[in-house]
Order: sequence, then structure tokens, then C-alpha cells
Amino acid sequence: MANVVVVGSQWGDEGKGKIVDWLSEQADVVVRFQGGHNAGHTLVIDGTTYKLSLLPSGVVRPGKLSIIGNGVVLDPQALLAEIAHLQKQGVTVTPDNLRIAENVPLILPLHRELDGLRESASAALRIGTTRRGIGPAYEDKVGRRAIRLMDLADGPTLDRKIERLLTHHNALRKGLDLEPIDPRALRKELDAVAPAVMPFMDSVWSLLEQNRREGKRILFEGAQGALLDVDHGTYPYVTSSNTVAAQAATGSGVGPGAIGYVLGICKAYTTRVGEGPFPTEQKNDIGRTLGERGKEFGVVTGRPRRCGWFDAVLVRQTVRTCGIHGLALTKLDILDGFDEVKVCVGYMLDGREIDYLPAGEHVQARVTPIYETVDGWRERTARARSWAELPAQAIKYVRRIEELIGCSAAVLSTSPEREDTILMRNPFEG
Repeated sequence: MANVVVVGSQWGDEGKGKIVDWLSEQADVVVRFQGGHNAGHTLVIDGTTYKLSLLPSGVVRPGKLSIIGNGVVLDPQALLAEIAHLQKQGVTVTPDNLRIAENVPLILPLHRELDGLRESASAALRIGTTRRGIGPAYEDKVGRRAIRLMDLADGPTLDRKIERLLTHHNALRKGLDLEPIDPRALRKELDAVAPAVMPFMDSVWSLLEQNRREGKRILFEGAQGALLDVDHGTYPYVTSSNTVAAQAATGSGVGPGAIGYVLGICKAYTTRVGEGPFPTEQKNDIGRTLGERGKEFGVVTGRPRRCGWFDAVLVRQTVRTCGIHGLALTKLDILDGFDEVKVCVGYMLDGREIDYLPAGEHVQARVTPIYETVDGWRERTARARSWAELPAQAIKYVRRIEELIGCSAAVLSTSPEREDTILMRNPFEG
């Protein structure tokens, strides 16, 4: 039996929440391994909608252990607010079903403030962040000055760690004409939140090893998408963490041998939130139709998503950088009724044809898509639960995508509902 990693193979918002929730029925443990509460996962279960940002999607299923790994950056206030909201919806979240890595870095108010200031400073330099402090928190992590969850339990040394953090941030704030942070005020904030979050703390790497030895099935849940990876994405219009599948090991404390199957999630078309290149974007009626039908608004920010045709070049690239074994294709039903559907099969760059997206920012902005046109279908794919229920032309579309990206579809999703899912290959069976 394989442990499974779920990653987005586009720019995020591919429907990972539903697929992870659907797969979690077979899993014993669900692990978030990167990102923060800038992620947005929507689950629709028996007509009830759950919106998650930080908690693993498996938390809505009774009897599952959810884990937030060390690769995540954790905002304690956001965590407690999300738990409280879920509890109002009847979902119980306690240390019995949620554990958080003791070495997870914390997002503090000063991170959120800095993120917002940077994003507002210049339209020319805007990245399109969620202004939630994710990037500055990761900067402090690699700068070796972060406050980590375990530090809240170490009272005698916490003041020294706050001093080290503020030596950097108060110098930065002085250059931005901001008032310095009072270390006593920050210590008071941390002392206030500690009793509520400390009961969830655990040595996650050890807990996961124990579960592996017991033969438990582990599902690793990524946030954002591979094209937002800080190394392999459309830099600098990326997130501040690694979002590719290999991060599942680093961000949770297991060895790479613990990963058995990588499932890549992608929409039957393409969307993007925020700034950055988007070769197949449709700034026209097609883009508006995709956005309206697909309800393309960010879960976290509410921002409308940019929409366009499926880009096989990009997905083929992420299949390789993530080592994807199978694809989960979502929102096929949004294409119902189109007379024709286009797929990007290559790019033109300065008069020559290429089959990949270059790494350079200015080069990425110059590529133009080469399209292949596929006949559309009038019949409904919405709510189909078997391959036989799909229109013949929709099947041809899926098969063409498989050919172009060099990867087979394992799962098809035909609505936001949990049960409207077609399984061709079970990822947990390898």
C-alpha cells in the first residue's frame, strides 16, 4: 500500500480540498507539509460547505489524525479562529485528532504588517500575495531568527529569541518609518496564545514514523500549486515555499522513501490568482464564462481568478518536476456546452517553437500559446460517477490531455460534491 502525496499541478485552486477529502476516507493520517493560511480549500459534503485555510482537509472526517508539519508557517490566531469556525459547523478539533510539529515557525503580527506594506508599496513590484505574513515568516525561518512553536514552552529563553527577532525587524521598521516593536508587548501576545495552541504540539517526525511502522496509510496534502513553487514556479510571482511533491518529505520529517504515489490535481482549464505570466489567459467572453460557471473566486481572498484554456505545456512540466504518477482532473463539467475547446500544445518565443516554459521572468512574459482545437460536447458531464456516463467527446478530451502531458488520469471530478467522482486508479494501491 502506498502513502500518497497530493499536489497542485497548476497555479493552485485546482480542487485539492475535495480530492484530499475524498481520498482521506482511505487514509489514517492527513498531513499538511507547506504553506500557511494563504491556502484555500473548499469541501462540499452533503450540501454543507467547509472552507479550510490552515487545517488539513481530513479534519472534517471523524477518526482521522490530522497533522500540520514543520514545513508550514503557523499563525496561532488564524489557527484558533479556523478551529472555532469549524466547531460551529459541528466539526470537533482537539489534540486527539490534530497534532502540530513542535518546530513549526510562527507567523506574528509583525509579519502580516510587513507583508501588507510591501504589497502596497509599488504596483510595479506587486507579487499578489494574500498579505497574511507568509513570506516574511519564511524569511525569518531561513534567517534563523524565527519564533517556533516549541519556543512558547521555553519561558527563560523566549525573551532572548524575541530580542534576536526584533534586532532584525526593528531595524527594518526604522527604514520604513514605523514604530519599533516593544519586546514586552510581543511576549505578552505569545504568552496569551500559548495555552490554547501548546496542547496540539508534538514531535511530528516521530509520530509519523510510528504510524508508518504500524502500517497506517498517510496522505500528504500540498497547498497552492507546483507553478507557485519558489524554485520551479513562475518566479518571482510565486509563494515563499516549495510546493512540489518532494517537499512532502522535508516538510513533515519523513524520508523520501515514505512517498509511494504522487497524485497531481489540475482543472480541465487553467486559472490563476494574482500577478504573473499566464500564456493561455482569456480576457474575453470565454474567460468570463469559465469564471462564472466555475465560481472562480479565491477561498482566502475572494479575488476573482484569471481564467484560460488548458495548458498542456505547463502541466507536462509539473508532471516531471513533481514526479507525478497519476492525474486528478477536476471541473470537467465547466466545459459542458462549449462548441469547441482549445488546448495549448506548445509556445512560440521570438519566432521559434518551444515545448517548455522558460525560467526567466521577462522571457515568460513573451511566450504565446500554440493551440489545438478539440470539438466540444453538449451532453452533461456534471455529477457523472462512472466513465460510461461521460459523453464520447469529453472522453476524447481527457485522453488527448493524457497524451499531451505524458500521464494518465487516475481520478475525474464532475462537481464539488464528494461523491461526484470517477475513480480509474486508486492511488493508495500504487
